[in-house]
Amino acid sequence: MVQALPYGTWPSSLSAKQVANESTRLLDLQVNSGILYWIEGRASEGGRQAIVQHVLGSGTREISSGTFNARTRVHEYGGGSYWVDDDVVFAARFEDQRLYRISNNGAVHPITDVSLTTENTRYADGQVTPDRRRIYCVREQHFENKEPINEIVVLAVDGSEQPRAVSSGTDFVSAPRISNDGTRLAWISWDHPRMPWDGTELWTASICPDGTLDNIQLVCGGVNESVVQPSWSPEDALHYISDRSSWWNLYRLESDGTQTALAPMAADFASPDWVFGLSTYGFSSDGTLICTYETEEGAKLAALTTNKRELTSIECPWTSISYLHVDHDQVFFLGASETHAESIVSGKLDGSDWQVIARSRTDELDTSDISRAEHITFPTTNNNEAHALFYAPKNSVVNALSEEQPPLLVMSHGGPTGAATRAYNATIQYWTTRGIAVVDVNYRGSSGFGREYRRALNGFWGIFDTDDCIAAANYLANRGSVDGKRMAIRGGSAGGYTTLCALTFHDVFRAGASYFGIANAETLLTNTHKFESRYLDGLIGPYPEEAATYRARSPIHFADRIKAAVILFQGLEDEIVRPEQAEQMIVALNACDLPHAYLTFEGEQHGFRKSETIIKALESELSFYGQVLNFEPVDITSVPILNFGH
Repeated sequence: MVQALPYGTWPSSLSAKQVANESTRLLDLQVNSGILYWIEGRASEGGRQAIVQHVLGSGTREISSGTFNARTRVHEYGGGSYWVDDDVVFAARFEDQRLYRISNNGAVHPITDVSLTTENTRYADGQVTPDRRRIYCVREQHFENKEPINEIVVLAVDGSEQPRAVSSGTDFVSAPRISNDGTRLAWISWDHPRMPWDGTELWTASICPDGTLDNIQLVCGGVNESVVQPSWSPEDALHYISDRSSWWNLYRLESDGTQTALAPMAADFASPDWVFGLSTYGFSSDGTLICTYETEEGAKLAALTTNKRELTSIECPWTSISYLHVDHDQVFFLGASETHAESIVSGKLDGSDWQVIARSRTDELDTSDISRAEHITFPTTNNNEAHALFYAPKNSVVNALSEEQPPLLVMSHGGPTGAATRAYNATIQYWTTRGIAVVDVNYRGSSGFGREYRRALNGFWGIFDTDDCIAAANYLANRGSVDGKRMAIRGGSAGGYTTLCALTFHDVFRAGASYFGIANAETLLTNTHKFESRYLDGLIGPYPEEAATYRARSPIHFADRIKAAVILFQGLEDEIVRPEQAEQMIVALNACDLPHAYLTFEGEQHGFRKSETIIKALESELSFYGQVLNFEPVDITSVPILNFGH
């Protein structure tokens, strides 16, 4: 029976426990000799990352032991924590960061020396040579009172030869890729203060018999060109993606040294390299390039005949595509749609015979309860436009009260070069099924809209992102879609910074939730990891020359301006945005007698992985909004809010 209830009080079939416990993070899909491998991040096992193998027609099994946690800490964000050769897996173990060789029978043997390797020497993003003698991978070495060193190293697959640096001298390296004949290596490098989506260099070299490199040559790239994902075709022609045209497009290096744009168009064929191992294209056995690119409607799948440079669409039911790989006449990737959560899927290259191999969720909402995204483009500051995905409240057994508009929750993604996509998001549906509208904002600085839009935030972080979140909320309130007097904002990491800026420097939102967000831009410079230690040079300005700007953009110094209630969530082992950021903000909120709540979580890093953490955080956030925005959620324990009601 359908009943009419106030927004925010709707009973939902999707609990916080279901959001956490029925979800498995699927990552790092790889295909080797027709066998699939991927990482499962299991919240029910404390976030452990298990390596899983799937043989088509024979089923799925974990090949690592039940305690092996395959997770590298290179760049802290990781990715590329394992690689496969034939039926042997090589993986970094989280606890000690050593490299291990895992046989098909499950036997695990270390191949980096314990006397030389502690948790401060880390490995990622490797590949085995065709003769199966050596590995080329990224190594990151940490030292006391000194910046870590990142290099390409070579080592023996059996551990008989310890890692030797073959490419060093740059601040960062990634994606060592070996040609099919084993004679050449390609890789990416870049230096401070650039991030890999700002500008990188693509290099090639000849591989000598002893594994060292010779004839090192710069192919392309530079300060203002981001080159990513080098890959060798079956004919050993080097391919890569570059944003030299203002969009991440596909290119091929010709035998005469010239470079050919294979499918020039105003679309991104890649996303920012926050983690290692991303893949958005691959080759079939006949050399056809299968790729994905972003559009306003979501990801598209296509086939590119590289000799004729003809791009042909492949019909595909998925609107989010990542970790794409090709094996003979099949394509495999991590796919999601608006009604189906991320899954490992396969299909024929003609767009037929789509199959789901593994699901990230064991249970999904009935489609009648799923809120689908409405893409909105709206005016914002400086005579610009921004983009967002709007999700109206949706619940098949509840009707809204006729005289009421829903409260709005604005979501600010991280990065800030992340992106809101149309992929099914259980957290979004957690809110919408309860009668809370959501707008997921692709503010200026987001990826998927070309280089100009991605770089629009440079120099204006904390301003344009905040402006765009506010503009999205006001746009929806003005058109009558939401209650403009009951609006809140949430975000994690960089999105948490945007949240705190919106609450501090503007009076639009009544509540906000910051997950491991940045409160003090100055201290972030000295208390974060190498990968992002110079990131703010571009987003705010060089330091200390722009110290006054850093201070002016830091919410910690202006807490007395806040008129909203604030809740903060923080992992106590976070090495990216360290706990002192939240702790300083709490001191400032207390000093100003402002309503707030603060929840900390032992054993959590940057991004919560444990089911109990996810459950506690979601339920506390819902309770917090209910108290501040005046609705009573169903079956939720109230979270204490200090100074509330004064």
